[in-house]
Amino acid sequence: MTANELKEIILGGETSSVQFKRQLDSMDGIAAEMIAMSNAKGGVIIFGVEDKSGNIMGLDYAQLQDIGNRLATIASDLVKPQVFVTTEVVPIPVDNEMFRVLVASVPEGIAKPYKDKAGVIWVKQGSDKRRLTDNSEQIRLFQQSGLLFVDEMVVPETGISDIDKDKVQEYLRKIDEDNLDLDIDKEQIYRNIGILKGERLSLAGLLFFGKQPQRFRPAFCIKAVSFYGNDIADTQYRDSIDITGTIPRMFEEGMRFFNMNLFHTQQGQDFNSVGKLEISEIALQELLQNALTHRDYSKNAPVRLFVFDNRIEIISPGCLPNSLTIENILMGNAVVRNNLIVSYASKLMKYRGLGSGVARAAKNQPDLELYNDKNGEQFKVVIPRKK
Repeated sequence: MTANELKEIILGGETSSVQFKRQLDSMDGIAAEMIAMSNAKGGVIIFGVEDKSGNIMGLDYAQLQDIGNRLATIASDLVKPQVFVTTEVVPIPVDNEMFRVLVASVPEGIAKPYKDKAGVIWVKQGSDKRRLTDNSEQIRLFQQSGLLFVDEMVVPETGISDIDKDKVQEYLRKIDEDNLDLDIDKEQIYRNIGILKGERLSLAGLLFFGKQPQRFRPAFCIKAVSFYGNDIADTQYRDSIDITGTIPRMFEEGMRFFNMNLFHTQQGQDFNSVGKLEISEIALQELLQNALTHRDYSKNAPVRLFVFDNRIEIISPGCLPNSLTIENILMGNAVVRNNLIVSYASKLMKYRGLGSGVARAAKNQPDLELYNDKNGEQFKVVIPRKK
């Protein structure tokens, strides 16, 4: 890191990924900072800078050595599991005098949640940090590290009577027609394919084979609105619907909503031909399936479909998991967040599960825009509409 780059960071002040410390006064306090950054997206702790004012004070040689040694101890002994911190000394000229600061870079953790020696989980809250006490947030951290799959968790108060047996039969026909007549207990079949966990339905089982999934998880639906104009704050709309049911049904109804609220145009065909949807139907299918199968089900929120005069938006809860980036997914890379949901979708929907869906959508609709909103914890697709 150059002096000018570091100056720019310091001028920006403290954020969720940047912290200033005049000295290393409290090893437990620095451990909590490392933990919070590891549980978020990583960051840097800059020593030798006043945290209140951002004034560069610098460190002498003995201070640099002492802080470097203590950081290594904190990362290995006071953070569980240990994190790997890199340090760098950067000389910065200030008023014709050279000051040296120490930059400790904390990467995003791959074994979340990280804890202190007392077992306390720390997370970022803006430029500050806080203790994590909410169960759903802890679940999200376990999910990010791949230690827990939310779609495999049981849904309380559900039971075998909530399973639509016809939907299960359809799935069984898709996976193995030869075994349909085997003399196997129905409950055992439901457990074998992941619908039942003990006496309760798994979340994936409920969302694919439940009679009324939203009776138990009302937020796991689609909110679809077609607005007049281009502002989400407008109070007038052309069409508004809450789409419920299983994931395959919500997909079909979501596509029907698009077909009802987007134009069908001639696009070079002869007069007697049926109009084509103004936006690639292949792209819409891929993006809507992606929103339903890869969304973060630890977030109690719906998928949203918005149709404006100048664009459409498809918004799914949860940003991209782990180290995935927009560039990754456009190249066909994938990290499966919902294993069981994906396995069901590959048999019951127009879904391949190869990680190529977004790339295929971009190929068929090159002007689409992707936004991985880490602060809002959502993934948004925007497709412009032609006037």
